[in-house]
Amino acid sequence: MATFAIVDCNNFYVSCERLFRPDLEGRPVVVLSNNDGCAVARSNEAKALGIAMGEPAFKIRHLVDSHGLVMLSSNYALYGDLSSRVMEILADHAPASEVYSIDECFLDLDRLAVPDLTAWCRILRDKVRQWTGIPVAIGIGPTKTLAKVANRLAKKSPKADGVLDLANHPEWVEAALRRTEIGDVWGIGRQWAGSCHLKGLHTALDLARADDGWVKKTMGKVGLRTVLELRGRAVHTLETEPPARQSCCCSRSFGEATSDRGQVRDALVNFAARAAQKVRRDGLAAGTVQVFIMTDRFRRDEPQHTASTSVRLSPASSDSGVIVSAACKALDTVWKDGFAFRKAGVTLVDLVDPATQPRDLFTSKPPPQSAQLMAALDGIDRRWGRGTIGFGLASKQAPWRMQQGSKSPGYTTRWNDIVVVTS
Repeated sequence: MATFAIVDCNNFYVSCERLFRPDLEGRPVVVLSNNDGCAVARSNEAKALGIAMGEPAFKIRHLVDSHGLVMLSSNYALYGDLSSRVMEILADHAPASEVYSIDECFLDLDRLAVPDLTAWCRILRDKVRQWTGIPVAIGIGPTKTLAKVANRLAKKSPKADGVLDLANHPEWVEAALRRTEIGDVWGIGRQWAGSCHLKGLHTALDLARADDGWVKKTMGKVGLRTVLELRGRAVHTLETEPPARQSCCCSRSFGEATSDRGQVRDALVNFAARAAQKVRRDGLAAGTVQVFIMTDRFRRDEPQHTASTSVRLSPASSDSGVIVSAACKALDTVWKDGFAFRKAGVTLVDLVDPATQPRDLFTSKPPPQSAQLMAALDGIDRRWGRGTIGFGLASKQAPWRMQQGSKSPGYTTRWNDIVVVTS
């Protein structure tokens, strides 16, 4: 029988912030999205105040004074670094692992010869906490979906103490499914929860007992796989090799809307260079550059405009200069005066391995200086930090840049922000 575990970092973004600010322990804390727009992570204390995921910041700001709520800007560089440390520990202690998201990792424990899997997982949990400071919960099951069910209950149940094993205790599975709402099942969510409720299905146990024909007709093969996994049949395997990247997008909402063409151009130059760097890191090249610009759709009192276009590259390229130039050309095509734009983005598609891409008679091979220049740019970024050198002359205070009024220091990613301990 297969045995999967999923390790999930508890309130991950909040836990990262608390790691370097112990004064936040026991206090309600939320981490806000880009531009400090809405809550994307909440401490248990913040959840107890009724703050929902995605709650706009302006609606909860009054809780700062009345309940001591702490609102912090997101610091993705810090979260990504701490996530890498957690994932390295998990990979070192399990036969195989799959990084599922920034705060979740599946483990294959089928070949792990230990007498007590629960005790082993508690030791692993404690080691992650000791070595990184990040608290985690672990769910174990004969399928990935049941492991996710176990993980959710392990977080909530004081008796489970952060670890729940449904793989070696099949007698607990029915009770676990009965306690899990159908919208909380991995792969169901809001997408199909409404249809299930109309059918009279309200819990994971109801779904596991549902008719296969109805499930396939309503939710397709993907939904049927979920049902089979709830019944204990392992359909999803561990994906130890990440799938090949199909596209790369870099987009942001602006700190404030702007009708200045130069400001939007500066933003797109920044996004295009960042996207190019990402595809170079993966050893790929882009065949098409897509650009979009849009106004604030929530401001119905203002004129609205959304536009997008694509520019083909031949040959495919990962050269930031080439991609930036294509993005600027695309902007010239879609720009319209008289609108205040709030968001823009660049997406690179038709990604290929530059060594194997086909060539035609009318294009020449990129000069070697291109690769040398890009290697130098990437090396500078790695050594001195992202954005040390780039294209254009956009100000650090440009209106399109994100608003991050309460961003924590780069405790683990910037030399100047490393914590200094004095006696």
